[in-house]
Amino acid sequence: MTRFQKVAGTAFVVAEFRNDENSEAHPLYHDPFVRLFLDQESKKAADRISQSFPPIRNNVRLRTRYFDDSLRQQIDRGCRQVLILGAGLDTRAQRFPAGDVAYFEIDAPETQAFKTATLEGHDVDPNTNYIGANYVTDGMIDLLERNGFDFRLPSHVIWEGNTMYLNDASVRQILTDLSRHIESCSASFDFFTESVIDNTTGDPEIADVVARFAAMGAPWTYGIDNLSDLAAQCRATVVDRVTVADLHRTFWPDQPLASPLYGYYSLCTVQNAAAMSRAPRT
Repeated sequence: MTRFQKVAGTAFVVAEFRNDENSEAHPLYHDPFVRLFLDQESKKAADRISQSFPPIRNNVRLRTRYFDDSLRQQIDRGCRQVLILGAGLDTRAQRFPAGDVAYFEIDAPETQAFKTATLEGHDVDPNTNYIGANYVTDGMIDLLERNGFDFRLPSHVIWEGNTMYLNDASVRQILTDLSRHIESCSASFDFFTESVIDNTTGDPEIADVVARFAAMGAPWTYGIDNLSDLAAQCRATVVDRVTVADLHRTFWPDQPLASPLYGYYSLCTVQNAAAMSRAPRT
């Protein structure tokens, strides 16, 4: 059985795209650990996905920088726990270790077993409390309670590359549970507009990449048009929202936008009332 049968293929594809930045002269971020998970099989899978739509690789690179910056900011503001939902081959627990910050990751047991074996096989401390489960169907709050998560501590949630695979009810439930149960909680996540999901953008390249993810067994099923209303209904407030196009103009101002998809793909951070009053560390 290959690794792609044991671990979701999308996890390796995203890791390959994230690894691209390590070869840049002036990288947006450094990830010395992601290469440990990759091989020729993962490279071929990533190349198949990006062959007809190369700009998708930049989506992952830019969103990685956004989530990294958000995590740094929340740690500086006193975050003591980091929860990563649907973590895949995320390496932030290794890249941003802090003695007083605990990491929790929820993902499939097979993915976590692979990550643990790979990291420990290279003498890297996983630095994470792994919870092998489906956070949507297995009850996220119960999972956290059983695995030592302290709901009283200021916490930040990274929900990267997940919402587009869910539905409205699940997204609302997750955001509401986080805001209601964690006393001081912020959460960063990404999402497409509904037009990407409904295939109404009118752009054939976007339609093709949507079809390729569906063919890989990872169809995009959910988009968000009114983020402020969604957050309010889930007891949260929007802290910031940017599109990948915004990030592209910020970090690569001399490069033309390579795709209209960048304008349909957003990243945001929301927080509950207690998190709004969290003061930065001095």
